[in-house]
Amino acid sequence: MSSAPLFRADALFVIAGPCVLEDDSLNLRVGEALARLAERVPGGIIFKASFDKANRSNAGAPRGPGLDEGLEKLARVKRETGLRVLTDVHLPDQCAAVAEVVDVLQIPAFLCRQTDLLLAAGATGRPVNVKKGQWMHPEGMRGAVAKVREAASAAGHPGAEVAVTERGTFFGYGDLVVDLRAFTRMREASDAPVIFDATHSVQRPGMGTDGASGGAREFIPALTLGAVAAGADGVFLETHPDPAHAPSDGPNMLPLSELGALLDRTRRVWEVVRG
Repeated sequence: MSSAPLFRADALFVIAGPCVLEDDSLNLRVGEALARLAERVPGGIIFKASFDKANRSNAGAPRGPGLDEGLEKLARVKRETGLRVLTDVHLPDQCAAVAEVVDVLQIPAFLCRQTDLLLAAGATGRPVNVKKGQWMHPEGMRGAVAKVREAASAAGHPGAEVAVTERGTFFGYGDLVVDLRAFTRMREASDAPVIFDATHSVQRPGMGTDGASGGAREFIPALTLGAVAAGADGVFLETHPDPAHAPSDGPNMLPLSELGALLDRTRRVWEVVRG
């Protein structure tokens, strides 16, 4: 495995891509655009997309291509674009197979305290990004990170990378807020790089059509810049050429055409703050 860090402390890095894997044309269209933008991001861009949206609100909601086909699609993006890739894992027995293809395993927010899943992800030796549960205080991520590191060390991968991601905190029903103090608190508690998920933080759970998730994407730029000013090391942004027709999380995704300008602004803020 490469010794080059993916979660850098000395340069802004970005995780970006569609919510869920679609056909190869869409996946590669986004991936190729991200590869071009990566030249403007000092710490690079990691392509993200899910092979299974296993925690949808509605039983009939699109879930994605599944594990086997999904890994083939991710391998194709990696091969064609040269980008490193990230995807979610939901079950312990998925981790080893996923780690054979992707560069980063991600633990969804709803599963961030699932010990067996965290241990299985850590045991692969791959970098792991753990998203903070919407109900948890920042210091609550200390235990999740410790589980991943413990498993990585036991499997012969001491020093394996772990990052934690802030994705908003429940504020009553159907809304989330972002506490900018959380970045410093999570970093101090977990001794890990901290990422800001700007797109899920503007999600409005259950407030969309037929109980699906809604969103307020107009707040993505301000929250992104504020998070970086408050100390976030990296940024997570779901993006799509046509969010209104995306199969999942369209209301809180950033249009692909707007991503470059936001990344340029974000890089400038990061550089001023880190001085």
